[in-house]
Amino acid sequence: QLQLVESGGGLAQAGDSLRLSCAASGRSFTSYFMGWFRQAPGKERDFVASITWSGATTTYADSVKGRFTISRDTAKNTLYLQMDSLKPEDTALYFCAAARFQPRPASVTAAYDYWGQGTQVTVSS
Repeated sequence: QLQLVESGGGLAQAGDSLRLSCAASGRSFTSYFMGWFRQAPGKERDFVASITWSGATTTYADSVKGRFTISRDTAKNTLYLQMDSLKPEDTALYFCAAARFQPRPASVTAAYDYWGQGTQVTVSS
């Protein structure tokens, strides 16, 4: 089993930056395809960003492209999401997820095998 624990959420104002972290434990982190998703109240869980096991390839939702950056530190077993130029519509519960096999496309929620509990991000205008 792979355990994932998110942190770094909180309150921010529009235009601010936050960095989310996702600490992995229980298994080798390096062999998993990783992603970030978010879910606003009353809405479905949406894809935000993904990164391959090597870190060589990243994919972003159009709504965050150019503002968010996904990265991974294999030495620390940690996944990151740097969020810049935050907007009120970024308010959501953010989840990290791991997939044993690369989802195609990366946005397919059901393809991810492990999920964290989420960290809340609230952006005020």
